[in-house]
Amino acid sequence: MKLITWNVQWCRGCDGRVSPARIVAAAREMADFDVLCLQEVACNYSGLPGSLGEDQYDTLAGLLSDHVLVEGPATEVFEPGGGRRRFGNALVTRVPIVQVFRHLLPWPPDSSAPNMQRAALEVVLACPSGPLRVTTTHLEYYSETQRSAQVERLRDLQFEAAGHAAAPPRPRKNGGPIQPLPRPASGILTADFNFRPEDAMHAHLQAPLGPGVPAYRDAWQLRHPGAPHPPTLGVHDKEQWPGPAFACDFIFVTEDLASRVEDVVVNETTDASDHQPVLLVLRD
Repeated sequence: MKLITWNVQWCRGCDGRVSPARIVAAAREMADFDVLCLQEVACNYSGLPGSLGEDQYDTLAGLLSDHVLVEGPATEVFEPGGGRRRFGNALVTRVPIVQVFRHLLPWPPDSSAPNMQRAALEVVLACPSGPLRVTTTHLEYYSETQRSAQVERLRDLQFEAAGHAAAPPRPRKNGGPIQPLPRPASGILTADFNFRPEDAMHAHLQAPLGPGVPAYRDAWQLRHPGAPHPPTLGVHDKEQWPGPAFACDFIFVTEDLASRVEDVVVNETTDASDHQPVLLVLRD
């Protein structure tokens, strides 16, 4: 399975131009991907630089008609005149979907910095090797307090999923919403985490979760032990990020998947966003 994660900055390139088509073309050039995890997808936000308020969820779905797009907005606002704004995550897949979970992440009040609601989009896929969870999210940039709480919630969700996977069969009620469906412990977690590899949160996300619960592992470190993670932000956009480029976009896999990681690659050439996309190749 080939999976790409990318913070697309509402499809705005380093030239200031908003182009969902360019995002799709760059992703397709990088790999014939099965799953595409996107952060910062916008709909009806004409105030964002370069945007006309286009519905990027709809546009991306049309450009990727050979896949299925699952929306995972963190922000959804209804205006008095009937307009609806959405901003957040999306997951695009050609692997069959079993079920979808949309999790609002913790948002403890923090008046010291601008901040917004964040969300994690979890999709269970029917892979040839069995069901697999893929979660994509975007953690808070400005507030360390909120970002830390969100890391804890991601750990809790992994613990919860492992509990569901290990639970004995419960009475079945087929044909309705109570019908049990797989939610496996095995999973992939992708995001713009807004922390760096040396940050304590990076290590804490990988800390043990308890007996029978596979913890997360940084896929880059599994495939390239000892090698520094290539930068994923500030590589080309020096107007927004004038300092040295750094890594904050990672792919984690649960430790039971570690032996299946074939490659992890950062595309350092594209300037279709201020972030660089990251590719995971996972053996089925």
